[in-house]
Order: sequence, then C-alpha cells, then structure tokens
Amino acid sequence: MTRYLISFDEGTMVFPMAELPAVTEASQAVVRQAQADGVWVFGGGLLEAAGGAVVDRDGTVHDPAVRPGKDTFIGGFSIVDVQSRDEALTWAARFADACRCAQEVREFMDDPES
Repeated sequence: MTRYLISFDEGTMVFPMAELPAVTEASQAVVRQAQADGVWVFGGGLLEAAGGAVVDRDGTVHDPAVRPGKDTFIGGFSIVDVQSRDEALTWAARFADACRCAQEVREFMDDPES
C-alpha cells in the first residue's frame, strides 16, 4: 500500500454559506466511506494561514502570510493508504465533488522509519 496526500488550497472551497451543511455532510460521507474501506489514515481542514507560523532552523518565528515565494496555503487535506495512484485519484475525485473544489494528489516517499 502507498500513502497519498489529497489536498486543496485555502480559499478554493467557494459556495454560498447556506450550502455549508450539505458540503460538510458530503465530505464527511467520503471520509466515512474511506474509513469503511480501510484506506483512511488522517485528514482535516486547516484554519487560515494568517493564524499559523513558519519557524526557521534557528527558531525564528515568522508570519506565513509574508513568507517569500509562498502565495498559496493548504486549506484541507486527507491522507489515504491505497494500492495504486489510480485509486488515489478516484478518492481525490470523490473529495473534489464533495468539497466542490479541485484536489491535488501527491505520493509520500517511502520511509521505513515511519
């Protein structure tokens, strides 16, 4: 099995607030299905980048909004453990439909220590 990160950028889930309960239920239904299928590892939505921090090697803390070269931030993510890239893409399509926004799919590098 291989782990994949399925994510979307902050600000890409755009829909009328009245539809939030339906979007929430749809995305939670996909999570429940991934859990039932045994492929769910972990995931969740992230608070705005403005509340985050970037920490340098020397311990200096910066506001991520002013980080040079970085103009997009992850808004939410799911990690699935599946047999193939095609299966990861299928899950990404389910999340894209539920969340009403495109999803990026990236494979984790193999790390025998984790």
